[in-house]
Amino acid sequence: MHRLILVNYWNKECWTLLTLFELTVPNYLRVINATIKVMEKGAEYLQGKGVDLDEIVTMQLADDMQPFSFQVTIVYHQAVNGMKGLLEGEFSPPQPVEKMSYSELIDYLKTGVTELSGFSEGQINARSNQPMYFKYADKSIPFTTENFVLAFTYPNLYFHATTIYDMLRMKGVPLGKPDFMGRLPIGLPE
Repeated sequence: MHRLILVNYWNKECWTLLTLFELTVPNYLRVINATIKVMEKGAEYLQGKGVDLDEIVTMQLADDMQPFSFQVTIVYHQAVNGMKGLLEGEFSPPQPVEKMSYSELIDYLKTGVTELSGFSEGQINARSNQPMYFKYADKSIPFTTENFVLAFTYPNLYFHATTIYDMLRMKGVPLGKPDFMGRLPIGLPE
């Protein structure tokens, strides 16, 4: 089993950190589950204020930004299809998905939880430190699997989850940092 290794070159110490599975699946699940809770809290609040949730689905922060629905589909894409990409060795931008209502977007994320829960540690860890390519148009950008997760998937996943949070906050939904962070993996090994 491969583990991500952190090396302190100043005093030549090494620390074993996380396996590829530990780096991905639990964190992706936490982000998706937190996003589901944020959206559920948003639905409850907005419906209580008489807001049509279809307005939220098509809402944009700026004219040149994608709508709320796109933000949700990218959270799913980065986590679920990112994991599939790790196994296949390549990842591409998402294919268009059919239009979904607010509640269907929540259900879409819930299917992502189910799919992510289906990946095994052995299956993912076998891809540790392997080549990974982001393919976009005629470009093929090489990464190791760990670098792909840390430099590409994480920033994209958090960017779009944050945008969902911000869009709902902008509509007055009473959310706080704990809502965004979700269930933290607290505790110490015994």
